[in-house]
This record gives sequence, C-alpha cells and structure tokens, in this order.
Amino acid sequence: MTKKEYGPLSGLRIFEGISGKKTIIMAANTRITTVAKGIFKAAKDTDSAVFVELARSECDLSGGYTGLTPKDFSEKMNEAAQEAQCDVWALHADHITIKTGSEQEIDGTKKLIDAQIAAGYTSFAIDASHLFNFEGKNLREELDKNILATTDLALYIRNRLKGKDFGLEVEVGEIGRKDDHGMVLTSPKEAVEFIKALQENGVYPQVLAIANGSTHGHVYDEKGNVIEQLSIDIPRTKAVAQALRESNLHIGIAQHGITGTPRDLINQHFPKGDIIKGNVGTFWQDLVFNCFKVYEPVLYKEIVDWTLEKYRPLNPGKKDSRVFDSNCKFAIKEFYKEIYAVEESTEQAIQAMAYAESLIFFRAFSSYGSASLVRKTMRENTR
Repeated sequence: MTKKEYGPLSGLRIFEGISGKKTIIMAANTRITTVAKGIFKAAKDTDSAVFVELARSECDLSGGYTGLTPKDFSEKMNEAAQEAQCDVWALHADHITIKTGSEQEIDGTKKLIDAQIAAGYTSFAIDASHLFNFEGKNLREELDKNILATTDLALYIRNRLKGKDFGLEVEVGEIGRKDDHGMVLTSPKEAVEFIKALQENGVYPQVLAIANGSTHGHVYDEKGNVIEQLSIDIPRTKAVAQALRESNLHIGIAQHGITGTPRDLINQHFPKGDIIKGNVGTFWQDLVFNCFKVYEPVLYKEIVDWTLEKYRPLNPGKKDSRVFDSNCKFAIKEFYKEIYAVEESTEQAIQAMAYAESLIFFRAFSSYGSASLVRKTMRENTR
C-alpha cells in the first residue's frame, strides 16, 4: 500500500460497513497524540476499525487546550496510521459545539470546519444540544434551535466537501446535564422528533449522541475520589434505539463518557449494534500522565504544580487530587514542548500501554474484525 492508502476513510463508509452488526467502533480522543501509534497498531493487529478525534475545545484554529490545530492533529494522526499501516480509520471532529447559536458563533464555526476539511477530516460531530428552548410549547419548539443550527452546519459541510462522503454525528440532550431530579435523559420521542426534523431538512446523520446518564471525564464520590462510572442508563439507551428503528430512521447511538466505565460491563451489557460508536477520551490522557509519574517525574511534578497553582483558587474546598484531575488537561498546551520532547523510552512505554489497553477496549466493544467488514462493504459498493 502507498502512504495515501493509509489515510482516513469517510466515517460514513465505516458506519455502513458495520451496519446491522453487534459491534461498537472505538473513537479515541488523543489529547496527547503519543498514544496514537499504540492505538493504531492495536487496530491493525485486531482488524478493528477505529476513529481518532478531538473536540472543538481541544483543537481549534488557536490550538484549543491541547495546542493542536486541525492541521497539526491531522498530520500527527496520519503519521501514526502510516507507521502502523492501519487502513480503516476516520479522522473525526468531535463536539463542534454551538452554545448560543448567534450569527457570529455560526460564522466562526464555519471557519473551523473549513480548516478541518482542508486538513482532511472525514467525519464531523455537530453538537448544538445546548440550544434547548425551555419555553417551547411542544417538543418541536424545544428542539427548533438545535435543529436549525445542526441543519445549517451539516449542509455547509456537505457543500464544502463537494459531493465527498463524510461521517455525521449529531446530538440531542446535553451530555451530563442535571436538574433537581438528577441526570436529564433523552427520551425516545425526543430522539425520533429530532432525527425526523433533520431528515426533513435533507440531513441524514449516521450517529446520534444522547443524554443517557454518562458524563464527560471522571465521576467522583462525596470525598472527591475518582470512582467507576456506572451511571449509563442501558434500558433508556435501548428504548431510544428501538424507537429510532421502529420509525425507520436508520441511525445508531454514540456513547459518550466511557472513561471509568468497567470494560467487563461494556462487554457484557452494552447494547452493541444499538450503540455503534464509543468515545474514549480522558482515559488516554490519564495513561500518559501515569507514565510520566515514573518515566518523567520532574515534568510530572511541574505539571501538577502549575495546575494546582492556577486552579486551586478557582475550586475552594476541593481536594488537590480532584483539582488536578479536573484541570490537568489545560496543562497540555502549557507544557506542549516538554510533553512532545520526552525520552524515547517514555514514548515507548506510552505506546505500549496504549496498545495493550486498546486491545481490551476493542475486545470489549466486539470490534475485532470490523475493519474487514468495512473493506468488504466498500468493495461491494464499487462493483
């Protein structure tokens, strides 16, 4: 294969390849890109399709909080895939977030999308779930701003790609939002109404992110200690998927907030085939920092000290361990040069750990062999 043949595939093609199969595609959020080589090697060795992604907050025109622009991220992911000779992967723009829906915000978002397309992104997640109208008289009115913003941006991507296929994820129900009764969950009716409205507007996403009890990052106990995440509502997730299926809408669920979820639970209880994309993010950041503790203790201490000095005053009453855990991601950009100039032995350890952990995720997601399914479908579609 040539270098070009190890470039990213359209997210659409990957989702088409696994359609109807009980498998979940891992979407790895590689805030510190050193983990990517290990992830791609595991994908290659297990014949697993994989997404790599960063959210708008992490990777934008000014580098987000990782220090990576879309061009930087694309170059690093393409290099890692080439080295591993991994040919079934997508470059995904996760959480292209819209918070106000203002003309200025939409225009800025389109500039970001332009940069992502120029960098070779092949899949996009539009997240306008924040635009929920609590004063709406019915479900359509409550969702209207989300529908309009999502439609606008999805059609913009389609026009800019000039007929090229791309993966599309949309979101209804803000992930992690709470009210007086606890987590706010997406209802089956809400999901169906949202996707029907998008399709009426000529927008056909393959994946829907819903609020089903998960949160981004870690979950903490009353003492501020990190605990396993067991909050994902499996029955609600199945009910949403069933409602979408019965409405003939042909769309799977994206499961966000998997970090901290026991992988034996994922393996045994996640409704694979209903959930078709599983985001694993903070996990990979934690892996790198845990390696730094042993391989780069001086750098690790500098990262800890900087994080606590900057964020301890903003989090009064919280334990230092929680302050660091919640805010260490902002140190990635601050220590960008140092993080990417560590000893070769450190990089080897990070990549080996990422490889081993990816094997477990791919097994838990039942994604072994999914790359062959994608290749087979692509061959059949070109006949």
